[in-house]
Amino acid sequence: MKLRQIKIEHAPVQDRLLMRIATDGNQEILLWLTRRCVKLLWPALIGLAQKIPAIATQAHPDARSALLGMRHEEAVRKSDFSKPYDEASLERPLGAEPMLVARIQTRREDSGQLLLALLPLEGQGVNVALDEALLHSLSKLLQNVVKGADWDLELSLPVAMATVAGAAVTLN
Repeated sequence: MKLRQIKIEHAPVQDRLLMRIATDGNQEILLWLTRRCVKLLWPALIGLAQKIPAIATQAHPDARSALLGMRHEEAVRKSDFSKPYDEASLERPLGAEPMLVARIQTRREDSGQLLLALLPLEGQGVNVALDEALLHSLSKLLQNVVKGADWDLELSLPVAMATVAGAAVTLN
């Protein structure tokens, strides 16, 4: 199964995020993300991004942070966020009701593939294979939705700091 689209929206009555994942096999997975879940998910996404070889091999932490920021901006710039989510006739193999994500697991396969597992307390969850572009796009979607959720969360990338003449300077 290959991912076709991801949509994340805030459901104010539930005070949760609804993540909708559509596959090229005309299937859709519905997931509830709570504020607590997002607080765990964000560092997991950053951790995955930091495992990308070009970033992980940087010797200095500031270089890793700066490169992560540059690659994030480049990936987001190339992403198409304008296409509406296609809801037409999608099967829901995990059920019609969204699954409440209670556990998150990440890993980098020997092949280099990044995997994000979104799991309930018990039962079947979903494994999402992420390439670098999809990882950054998912991160940007999450940042945008959380801003509008009024959750008092700031999802930001690590910032590189350089010391110049005793002052801290933020590198962009």
